[in-house]
Amino acid sequence: MAEIPGRPLIAITGPSRGGKAPRVLVQLAVWLAGGRGVQLSPRRPESGEPYQGVIITGGHDVDPVLYAEESEVRPRYDSERDAFESEIIDDALDRSLPLLGICRGAQLLNVRRGGNLYQELRSRRVHTSNRATILPLKTLLVEPESRLHELVATDRARINSIHNQGINRLGEGLVVSGRDLDGIVQAVEDPRRDFLMGVQWHPEFLIHSPRQRRLFAALVAASRHLPE
Repeated sequence: MAEIPGRPLIAITGPSRGGKAPRVLVQLAVWLAGGRGVQLSPRRPESGEPYQGVIITGGHDVDPVLYAEESEVRPRYDSERDAFESEIIDDALDRSLPLLGICRGAQLLNVRRGGNLYQELRSRRVHTSNRATILPLKTLLVEPESRLHELVATDRARINSIHNQGINRLGEGLVVSGRDLDGIVQAVEDPRRDFLMGVQWHPEFLIHSPRQRRLFAALVAASRHLPE
């Protein structure tokens, strides 16, 4: 394993327009964890230097054409971003780069691994609210023996919820590491990788919590040691 000197560079992807505040918070979380963040988008696809880890941030719904289904909801897609981030994810998987998918990023990771999505969650929620909020008002049930459990060191945690779509059929190699009180998938990971995780909530809005900061710290730590 080759060790990266100094702060490893983490690619933080997002749309060409909008979504700036979450990405700035992600970049702050990466810096607090000992890394450096570089913002990438379809209009700024190059980092200028090699990056050692990837964070796919939240935003628009993933176009169901990517998992061979027709749209069941009012379209809110960004095909340019879908194509750009699909390439980033595929490259990270091919090169075994540590990767964290946040909300939409977790969904797209699952799709790139061959899984699909629920296009709406409102009808599937009974015990949890449909209200979108960055406040930690939802309960996360963490799977024992998972990497997520190792990081958050608890069976239950409080998370926020902004998404209206979610993971249905799991992609190849992914396992569920967290669900909410309705059994809806909230976190996935690949136990065969040093760090490959997707979370449906937005930890960047909860960086006051040590548990949430550990997600970014684990990504940065894994990015320091890459296969030669």
